[in-house]
Amino acid sequence: MKQPLALFLFAIATATVLPAHAQLLPQSQAPQGNQPLDRIVAVVDDGIILQSELNEAMRSVQQQYASDPSQLPPQDVLARQVLDRLILMKLQVQRADDQGIHVSDADIDQAVAAVAQQNKMSPEQLRAAVEQDGSSFVAFRKQLADQLVAQRLHESVVRDQVSISDSEINNLLASPTYKAGEVHLSHIQISVPSGGNAADIEAAQKKAQQAVDAIKGGMDFKAAAIRFSDAQDALDGGDLGWRRMDEVPPAFVDSISTLKPGDVTAALRGPTGFHILKLIDQRAPSRQVITEYHARQILIKPSELMTPEQARQKAEDLYNQITTKKGDFTKLAKDNSKDDTTANAGGDMGWFPQQAWGGAIAQQLTTLKDNQVSQPFQTEAGWHIIQLLGTRQSDRTNDIERDQARQAIGNRKAEQAYDDYLREMRSSAYINVLVPELRDPNLPNGGQSGTGKS
Repeated sequence: MKQPLALFLFAIATATVLPAHAQLLPQSQAPQGNQPLDRIVAVVDDGIILQSELNEAMRSVQQQYASDPSQLPPQDVLARQVLDRLILMKLQVQRADDQGIHVSDADIDQAVAAVAQQNKMSPEQLRAAVEQDGSSFVAFRKQLADQLVAQRLHESVVRDQVSISDSEINNLLASPTYKAGEVHLSHIQISVPSGGNAADIEAAQKKAQQAVDAIKGGMDFKAAAIRFSDAQDALDGGDLGWRRMDEVPPAFVDSISTLKPGDVTAALRGPTGFHILKLIDQRAPSRQVITEYHARQILIKPSELMTPEQARQKAEDLYNQITTKKGDFTKLAKDNSKDDTTANAGGDMGWFPQQAWGGAIAQQLTTLKDNQVSQPFQTEAGWHIIQLLGTRQSDRTNDIERDQARQAIGNRKAEQAYDDYLREMRSSAYINVLVPELRDPNLPNGGQSGTGKS
């Protein structure tokens, strides 16, 4: 049986970070025959969302869950969820355009190739699959372009707002709340609008409690996320994947620490609204012991005064001097090597992990015994001669822990910064859902706003 395209292409159009296996929303074709004319279902600042776009997005999500349609909420709830994400994507693309953020055809071609590779296809086969599924490949590329633009907007916001100091890393590692290890989490997020009032908070809390009650009543967490969550990953069942404990917001760490796999928290109040977390699995930290190498090198670079062939011949001559004991490696490196970081030290590269100097040098190291000198080999930098001086096993747990702490703080700040940005963007935008049944009954004014562009 033919596998639906939506099973191996994304069915969600609101991801702000584009993975290699990007899921996409194929867009609809123009009405044909006696099909009714399209209608506008929502106005979003200067843009619109058509019924055909919503229908196609709905169809893609339904195909994605075709093997287990019970995970999906009722049709009206799903329509509101999908429309909400289409609105969010529209706003991100508009904001990016205002900031001069664009993508080129070459960028889109590269992304199409990545999607095709992830699905074990050529770009031509991917195009055929999209069109066979009844969708326009031009619209497919436009959808992919929108996701790329949203990704670059995300990068721009995070770059401008996120910085990490050594003191923050030290404070995190020294904190009594710091927990090592990793957890696999899913979540449901009920956001409070930026600048929300007491009525907004009460409505969000009520919706969060409805989600908690539904889960306690037997609803699968993934289905509850699809139905209730307004996070961007809601239609993926709220799966956050594996995260180190130091990446989890501190306000939630204590609650997660008491859970066993399969347990679900109560509705937790956070800075952006209410969160419900499920612990899927957890794993303990391990020591990080790696092999380090001590080596020295001579690098001969071609230049205006030395052709590539002359560089090769000089490297061969130096190699012969070293191996026949007619030249001292340290002196030859000081006199001849063009590597600015090691030449003055007689070519000494110090102790380093295998890949620290690139794949070509790493490959040579695995072939050498202690004190053995490699034959000259070529990289983009020029011709190298490497001598392996020794190896050792090094416990890098502390160094890696600091790197992970830096990354965790950065990820946490980035996530918070962009979430705040999206909430502010939505609150200040003009959003008018024209179809009454598509308005969210749990939010004041159906979640609409009218403070944006005129």
